[in-house]
Amino acid sequence: MSSIQQINGDYYGSKETVTDALSYVEKSKPHLACINNILGIADKELSLYDDAIIYYKKSVNNYKSPIEKQIPLNNIAAVYIQQKKYDDAILLLDSLLNNSILKEKNETYNESLIKDNLGYAYFKKGLDKKGLQLMTEGLKIRINTKDTYGSIESYLHLADYYANKDLQKSDENAFLAYKVATALNSIDERLEALQIIISNDNSLNTAKYTQKYFTLNDSIIKVRNNFKNKSAKIKYDAKKEKDENEKLRLEKAKNQLSLQRAKYLKIVSTIVFAFLVILIFILIRYYKNKNKAIEFKTSYNTETRIAKKIHDELANDVFQVIAFAESQPLSVENTKENLLQKLDDIYSRVRGISRENNSIDTGANFTHSIKEMLSAYNTRERNIMVTNLENINWENIDDIKKITISRILQELMVNMKKHSEASIVVIRFDSDQKSISINYRDNGKGCEKSMVVKNGLQNMSNRVLAINGTFDIETEPDKGFKVKISMPEQTQIKVKEKFAY
Repeated sequence: MSSIQQINGDYYGSKETVTDALSYVEKSKPHLACINNILGIADKELSLYDDAIIYYKKSVNNYKSPIEKQIPLNNIAAVYIQQKKYDDAILLLDSLLNNSILKEKNETYNESLIKDNLGYAYFKKGLDKKGLQLMTEGLKIRINTKDTYGSIESYLHLADYYANKDLQKSDENAFLAYKVATALNSIDERLEALQIIISNDNSLNTAKYTQKYFTLNDSIIKVRNNFKNKSAKIKYDAKKEKDENEKLRLEKAKNQLSLQRAKYLKIVSTIVFAFLVILIFILIRYYKNKNKAIEFKTSYNTETRIAKKIHDELANDVFQVIAFAESQPLSVENTKENLLQKLDDIYSRVRGISRENNSIDTGANFTHSIKEMLSAYNTRERNIMVTNLENINWENIDDIKKITISRILQELMVNMKKHSEASIVVIRFDSDQKSISINYRDNGKGCEKSMVVKNGLQNMSNRVLAINGTFDIETEPDKGFKVKISMPEQTQIKVKEKFAY
């Protein structure tokens, strides 16, 4: 009964049931071993790892057969992996794998289980090659011996292994685990497989799998809650059949208690629901106000920057042109041409300010708009080189990041034009499974690092930090200017242990 409760996720109920079994066991070692192993599994699933290890060790001492001892010992190793004590897990699993009794009894089930968990421990410790070899051997044994349920865990471990190495292989193993778990109606393993597929985000159907995960998770919660109620009723009916008179007396008390509990739960549920509604309302208001504040601040900073630029770059020039027009005879050809040249220069500055603050195309023409923006800063004296821009998979990058990247590049270009006096500018884009990075460098005059913010890069700093990115600036006087900007990302699954009956 306790094992059935564990299969259905009722670990507290499982501990209660198996504890009742102790009164019937007396000094029967095999039964005590099984009970302690079940208690260990329950505590492990409840994240009470130290208590779980205590029960597993009791189970080891209760068993007489070396083969039987391997089950709780392997479960101890699984807890060590969960606790990230990889050295302890490897030491224990390696001793089990090299035990001669394993080969003498031809215990393929235990061998595959040990190899899979040992390989997973090596992988978690960072010894990828050895870990992959052992996990692959464990899976092969399980396939050859038709241990279908055991193969699920192997596929999940391999999916985790490839998650940061080869997303295609990670997805393949996760789908295999999902397929087998579905055939065996093993809900927990199906959910774990879906978690990996969703985390990899390597499929066009990620949204569909996400929805399937939530639907399945909600469904299993309801099923297991129903199971708890149903198992309680089965126990109740069995006890009633054994001792009807006693049960009738207890039934009355129990019904009263149930009514009180239901009433209490209803009150508590109402209070909790009301609290959650209020909390959600407060959080919504908070984040709305926060977003408004951020938008206002960003808008204010942008307006301030534009106003300052208009004042610094245009107002003085316009005033000079007015003074020039008042003081010079416009009928003279050279004076007229000089005036027109000054007006044309002011017009070019106005277009530049407009171009720096216009909307950004984040669709299919994004890379073209980036190239067009950067090319505007190319001159006879200055060469701007852009590499690897087309190799980035821009379709997988959200619009906010694209806008941020475009604005950052604008900030760098404006800063370079105003302060750098560079003749060569190189901008390189790179990406991997974890991050997108932009490496900027020029051969300009550089500056003291403490003066960087004053040189107009405060907006760039704010934009990078707003998307949880990082940036690093290297500059010294007469040694050029370098900036590295990165936008990162990362995942993990747990080790499962096996029951002993």
